[in-house]
Amino acid sequence: MDVRKASFMQMERAVTETAMEFGGITPVGLPADWPVLVDSRVVEAARVVIGSGIRGSKLRLPGASVARLPGVRVVKGLAR
Repeated sequence: MDVRKASFMQMERAVTETAMEFGGITPVGLPADWPVLVDSRVVEAARVVIGSGIRGSKLRLPGASVARLPGVRVVKGLAR
């Protein structure tokens, strides 16, 4: 990526634009043109837990499924 640091979208903007609760925002259902950066170790994991759109629940899925979501870009070493 040739950047020094990656960061999250501002909380207020993310909540407003996704209509999801803070703490439960999920990459499932985001606009396809939104970039979602995912560390390669997530994709290699047998199972991962991600938000479901609300704080009270989560989704469990195979890590490889995350790479197939719209807008996802897998980046080696992102979470170092």
